[in-house]
Amino acid sequence: MKVVSVEDAVGMVLAHDLTKIVSDEFKGAAFKKGHIIRSEDIESLKKMGKFHINIIELGDNEVHEEEAAFRIGKGACGEGVYLTEPSEGKVSLKAMKRGLLKVNRICLESINEIEDIILSTRHSGTIVEKDQLIAGTKIIPLVTDKDKVELAERICKEIGSVVSVKSLFCLKVGVVVTGTEVYNGIIEDKFAPVLEEKVKALGGNCLDVIFVPDDEFLIKEAINNQLNNGAELVMVSGGMAVDADDITPVAIKDLGTEVISYGSPVLPGAMFMIAYKGDIPILGIPACGMFNKITVLDIVLPRIFAKEKITKKDIVALAHGGLCLACEVCRYPICPMGK
Repeated sequence: MKVVSVEDAVGMVLAHDLTKIVSDEFKGAAFKKGHIIRSEDIESLKKMGKFHINIIELGDNEVHEEEAAFRIGKGACGEGVYLTEPSEGKVSLKAMKRGLLKVNRICLESINEIEDIILSTRHSGTIVEKDQLIAGTKIIPLVTDKDKVELAERICKEIGSVVSVKSLFCLKVGVVVTGTEVYNGIIEDKFAPVLEEKVKALGGNCLDVIFVPDDEFLIKEAINNQLNNGAELVMVSGGMAVDADDITPVAIKDLGTEVISYGSPVLPGAMFMIAYKGDIPILGIPACGMFNKITVLDIVLPRIFAKEKITKKDIVALAHGGLCLACEVCRYPICPMGK
C-alpha cells in the first residue's frame, strides 16, 4: 500500500472504501475498495476532504480484480451464455435463452484449483430461463498474478467452456397408453394428461394418443404408427413391471430398437426404459409416472428435448441424487433430486 496525492493517483487502485458524509442526507462508501482512480474523480475526492489516498500499485505481472473476473468469465462462456459488466469485483454469466444448462465440471474444477480464483455455477441439467443467472466468478484478493488469469483462460480454451445453454426443440411426441383395463374402459386413463402436460411444459407437441391393450403385436403396431406419423419421441406408458400381463418392455425390444437401459437407479422410476429406433428415443414409463409428481422421466426428458443422445453411462450416473425424499411440499427442481 502506498500514500499518494489524488492528482498522482489516476490509474491506481484504491486500497479501501472511502466514506462520504453529507449531514442529514448521506453516509456511505462513495468509492469502493478496488476502484481504479479516474481523472474525473479528483474533484469529488477533494470535496470529501481527500487530498491524499491509500492506493494499490499494479505491478507488471498483476491484474486488477475487475479485469481478472471479466477475462475468466469471458473464457467460461459457451453457447447461449453472455457476460455482465464487472460489479464489486464480480462478473455474472447469464442465459441468452431458455434452455438446458450444461456445466463442464472438469473445466470448472480445474479453474477453481487455481489460487485466488473462484467460479461458481448452478447444477448442470437445470432448465434455465432467458437472462437467468447461471454462474459467477471473481478473484479473492484485489489483484492477482497475470499468470493465474492466463492459466484459467488457457484451461477454457483447451478443455472447453465452463457453461453453455442448449436449446430445447419443439419435438413432435407420440404417446401410447397400454393396459387392457384402460382399453376396455374398465378404468379411466389418467396417464396421457400427465405426459401431455410434461411435453407442453418443455415446448413440445403431442401428435396423438393411441390406446392399446396388453398385446405385444398391438403395442408394436401403435409405436410404429406414431413413428410413421412423424413422431420424434415416443412415450409408452404402463406395462413396465414384471407381472405376467406387463409386456411393454418386450414389445419395445422386439421393434429392433437399441435398448439403452431397462431399469434406472432413480426412485421413483426404477422400471423406466429407454431405447432408440434409429435416432428416435422410445421411452417405457412405469406407473409411478402417473402418481408421483417427479420421477426419472422429469430428469431425462429435458435432455431429450435438447436432442442429447442418452447413454447407459448417463442413466447410471443418475444414482447419485436419484432418491426422491417425497417432501410434503415439492419444490423440484430446487432440491437434491437429480443433482
